[in-house]
Amino acid sequence: MLFRYRGSEGMLAWAFHRISGVAIWLFVILHVIDIYLVGGNPEAYDELLAIYASPAGRVGEVLLGGALLYHALNGLRIILMDFWPALTHYHRQLWYASWVVFAAVGLPGAFIILRPIFAP
Repeated sequence: MLFRYRGSEGMLAWAFHRISGVAIWLFVILHVIDIYLVGGNPEAYDELLAIYASPAGRVGEVLLGGALLYHALNGLRIILMDFWPALTHYHRQLWYASWVVFAAVGLPGAFIILRPIFAP
């Protein structure tokens, strides 16, 4: 079966890592396009900047930041287990620890990014 969920933290970490990687890759493509627009079509670039500054754009920025942060933290978790194989016995604890760091760093960042939406 193509989509078989095994129900463990390792499977979720694997899936989230791939999903966040694809999201980051899609952003890189969008970023290349918007940088091209600076010189190729400045009016379209200005319109794109307005979209980025909109509430939907800010939510997208938070989602991108979350994808980048998760991908980085999970990548560090994988690196730790690669260099110290004994840590694989603690992969669940490391995954939960990465979520604690994710919340500690990501939630304040999300608040700062989304604050202009709620400002009077």
